Amino acid sequence: MTSTLKLAARNLLRYRRRTVLTALLITLGVTALLLFVAAAGSFKQTMVGSITDSMLGHLQIHRKGYTASIDNLPLNMSLQANAVSKIESALKADPEVAAYSPRVKLGAMFSNFTENTSIRLNGIDPVAEDAALPGLRDRINDGDKAGALVEPGKVLIPTLLARGMKVKVGDAIVLVVTNASGSVNGKNFTVGGILDPITGPGGRDGYIHINDARELLRMDKPEVMEIAVRLKSIDQLDAVQKRLNAKLDEIQNKEGKPATELHTWSDLSPFANIVRMIDLMTLFIRIMLIAIVLVSVMNVMLMAVYERIREIGTLAAIGTQPSKLMAIFLGEGLLLGLVGAAAGIAISYALVAFLNVSPLIFNFGREKITLYPHLESIEVLGVLGLALLVSALASLQPAWRAARMDPIQALRHV
Repeated sequence: MTSTLKLAARNLLRYRRRTVLTALLITLGVTALLLFVAAAGSFKQTMVGSITDSMLGHLQIHRKGYTASIDNLPLNMSLQANAVSKIESALKADPEVAAYSPRVKLGAMFSNFTENTSIRLNGIDPVAEDAALPGLRDRINDGDKAGALVEPGKVLIPTLLARGMKVKVGDAIVLVVTNASGSVNGKNFTVGGILDPITGPGGRDGYIHINDARELLRMDKPEVMEIAVRLKSIDQLDAVQKRLNAKLDEIQNKEGKPATELHTWSDLSPFANIVRMIDLMTLFIRIMLIAIVLVSVMNVMLMAVYERIREIGTLAAIGTQPSKLMAIFLGEGLLLGLVGAAAGIAISYALVAFLNVSPLIFNFGREKITLYPHLESIEVLGVLGLALLVSALASLQPAWRAARMDPIQALRHV
């Protein structure tokens, strides 16, 4: 085997210019693929982390049918205290659940005593919300980041609302709401913090203490509209979803049907479609890499067979087995793929290291995204394996042709 590879390498070096050009083409394809995968992976990780850590959590639990009309923030579809208790028991029993946060969601009129506008509000337990969504605190660009996330009597508002209504931290405002029974209630609040905008549902929401939300809605019992759940690892999302679904199905309404519904972050965020588009683009680039390697290696191997017909005839005439001839040409194709892919991987690691020192920064909606690309070992090994496999496949036909040549006819070739 070693002697065959040495002979294959020697043959490739006989045609250095063609060998180098082909290897460079493979290198270019591998580098482009790995850089795209690294950048796309960083973008997905950054955006998914931003959405799950500061808005949605990894999972959310609602009353059955709530998400179908979530844009209207229905007040008559809350989870009752008994159901909340059972849900909390199921969450505490699952070893992969890191934290959860019950929320009361409502729409309100926001007034600065001069102008009025509407606002979506989340009534939260600051300790539970901090544990389940640690990224929310990082979005506070003006206000106390060290204290409680939100205190009773205070409200966190998005930057767009603060600018539009010309309010700042410490200003007094009024929130007016209509509860489930149709009665109107209002309460004075102080702006406790201004939140950076973020792309996606919930990016323009405000936050108040859960007790203030229940007071505004005149709730007599500890009802909630949703429970945001954070997992120890997002990689366990599917497994935890299955386990929790089985537990939550035991919570039934008067008709004997499941009273709750469980959704992953991707069910609730339109960004999930962007993630799927990125994965589709990655697939297309992989196909392009396959095409580049296949055409390049096959072209070189066919030319090698054509130019070395007399040489092949001589080898066959002195007793070289067809399998040996086939192995030589397969070895040449594999070496081309290996050298080109190895060079592409080395260049990709160097460029990724440079991009981590000088990261990419660009605007995505109203956010500034900083990308720190990284390469997973499994992805690199997959690309290397793909390049070698396609190189071998591209060499099969030329190698088979060389092995099948008639020595007498080959020796007569001019």
